[in-house]
Amino acid sequence: METIVENPQRVIKLYDENTGVWKFVRKDRGPVRSIELIENMLQKLGLSKNEIRVYVFLARSRERKASEISEALTLHRTETYRILRDLEKRGLVSSVFEKPLKFIATPFEQAIEALIEAKKLRIQRLERKKKELIGIWLSLPHPEVEQEKREAFQILEGEEQIDFKGNEIIQNSKREVSIFASEEDLARLYHSGLVDNLEKLSKKELTVRLLTNNSPKSRFFVEKIKLPDIKFAHSEVQDVPTFILADREQLLLTIRKNNGRTKRAPVAALWTNYEAFIKALEKLFSELWNVEKPLITPNS
Repeated sequence: METIVENPQRVIKLYDENTGVWKFVRKDRGPVRSIELIENMLQKLGLSKNEIRVYVFLARSRERKASEISEALTLHRTETYRILRDLEKRGLVSSVFEKPLKFIATPFEQAIEALIEAKKLRIQRLERKKKELIGIWLSLPHPEVEQEKREAFQILEGEEQIDFKGNEIIQNSKREVSIFASEEDLARLYHSGLVDNLEKLSKKELTVRLLTNNSPKSRFFVEKIKLPDIKFAHSEVQDVPTFILADREQLLLTIRKNNGRTKRAPVAALWTNYEAFIKALEKLFSELWNVEKPLITPNS
């Protein structure tokens, strides 16, 4: 007789209050997908994986003893108590003064609000410290060595880091910015504030050119963008990665695993001031921009 072994990732351990027995139940992908999205957000807000597991378990059940949480999540009891105390300090968990001691989760809406406010306060403290730190740094004696411009590369991982770098090089541009944005990245650039910065630059009489795929999704965002120079590229350029060229001095090239064909594909970017690399991408952009028949302007 063949034994069917279920993937552990698709099984969850649940407590049956009627029988007092723990059961292994196959996950339903719909709710599980929603839980995964929530867990990802909680991780971005500063919780560790085990803190997230404990909070989500408590938030989706009634009050629990530490021993019940430990058993349900297969955590060491000492680790469970430490996590509960840390969550309590963050305002995400409360103790019920009974014997034995029990714990309850703060309602999810309040928990998210508390985590976001805590992150805002940390950022505000860092902002207040920024000028002080810069002042201290500038007061230090520096060797009188002439800074030589060096060609360099920098790898950035994650959308937040990439968007920050993109906004930085755009805001520091003096003459021109050329961007090829793939359909997958145009929405991200729009929501990151980068498009707002492009619109401000165009009003300062800088040359700003945006080229993107000719697709319903791209057209939806192009209609919202107030730039004088936007063009749609033909379908044959769908595999060209997103890149930003600034003043012919800086390049930010997005790199996606499997060319972004898989959902939630890891994203990274290469920043460089390497002249040969920049010239190659400038040539590619110019050829895509200047080709006649396959391109149409959004207002035509």
